[in-house]
Amino acid sequence: MKIALIVENSQASKSSIVHKALTSVAEPLGDEVHHYGMYGADDDAQLTYVMNGILAGILLNSKAADFVVTGCGTGMGSMLACNAVPGVFCGLVIDPTDAFLFGQINDGNAISMPYAKGFGWAAELNLQDCYRKLFEVKRGVGYPKERAEIMAKNRNILKDMKAACTHDMMTVLKNVDQDLLKTTIAGEKFSELFFPNCQDDEMAEYLRGLL
Repeated sequence: MKIALIVENSQASKSSIVHKALTSVAEPLGDEVHHYGMYGADDDAQLTYVMNGILAGILLNSKAADFVVTGCGTGMGSMLACNAVPGVFCGLVIDPTDAFLFGQINDGNAISMPYAKGFGWAAELNLQDCYRKLFEVKRGVGYPKERAEIMAKNRNILKDMKAACTHDMMTVLKNVDQDLLKTTIAGEKFSELFFPNCQDDEMAEYLRGLL
């Protein structure tokens, strides 16, 4: 599985802590972690939580990533931005119980975490525990088990509803503010990570044109 990490500008100083915690859990499982930035507070390419949502949409809809880990100060802004774009189902994860239940019940493809609120002593241990509860077990099994069937049914209903309520990702990319989109994909490693993994030729061609 390819896991994309996206960190927005207000919390970029914690990027290395988040990245280390994620890789310490994901890599032993055989998963790849692709860090799309930010890498530090002084990066030339600055990502806002709104851009986190656009970037998550690009990565998941193009299949350049299978799962997105993102966040902001409270985690709420990035979650809202992610859920505003097609094909992204993002949960707010604060503690390991959130991670486990989101994975088992909702089986989404993105999480948003708070990297300011409650991010204190031993915060990296909480991150690791959250990632373990999410990635070390099979997702979508259901909890409690006796409600697994109805949970799976509701997930499919939600996917159909979102598809009916949103444009496809190419339409979003063409209609969104183009300067905002250019800034979103301006990260120093975007091209290096995205284009070899992108499985949508139309999206790749359009984004190359912007770069």
